[in-house]
Amino acid sequence: MIRRIDRTGVPLLAARLVVGGLFIWMGYKKILDPIEFLKLIRMYGMVPEEPAFYLNSIAVVLPWLEVVAGAALLLGVFVRGAGAVIAGMLAVFTPVIFVRAMQMVSAEGTPFMQVAFDCGCGSGEVIIWKKLLSNTGLLLLSLVPIFSNSRLLCLSALFSRRGLPEHNAEADRLGHRRERNAESRSNRVTAS
Repeated sequence: MIRRIDRTGVPLLAARLVVGGLFIWMGYKKILDPIEFLKLIRMYGMVPEEPAFYLNSIAVVLPWLEVVAGAALLLGVFVRGAGAVIAGMLAVFTPVIFVRAMQMVSAEGTPFMQVAFDCGCGSGEVIIWKKLLSNTGLLLLSLVPIFSNSRLLCLSALFSRRGLPEHNAEADRLGHRRERNAESRSNRVTAS
């Protein structure tokens, strides 16, 4: 049943539109204000401040990576790679946001459900439990392009047979095997 739904291309298209669109938008907002994004990266203390090259490189490269990966998903090219890049970013940043929120809970005594700060995602100050739920949902959606066998409604389907619903690699292998078996039987008959 899951394979049948996957073959329609609808789950992949929905995941591509949501995740790709959001990552293009979030990356674009960071590109517009790299200095502010740099300050937010510093807040997490994950990257050494010296040499400044590391922080500056992340502040410049990461938003462009988000935009490129989001555009690849949206267009339907390099879908697995784009999904993997986005899933990787979410898998790293979601726990980091959680740790930062827990630090604020212990330092300020703020109840977890009320912790809010600008996490650096490009949407300004957010209530963190909602952001963690959102990131978890996006992480799950970013896995769809990685594991989907469909490339229907993808631009890459125009350049390969893979996106076509009637194409089945297993059936192709079985078909070639049947042809070879038929050939060998006919060769045995003619040799006798």
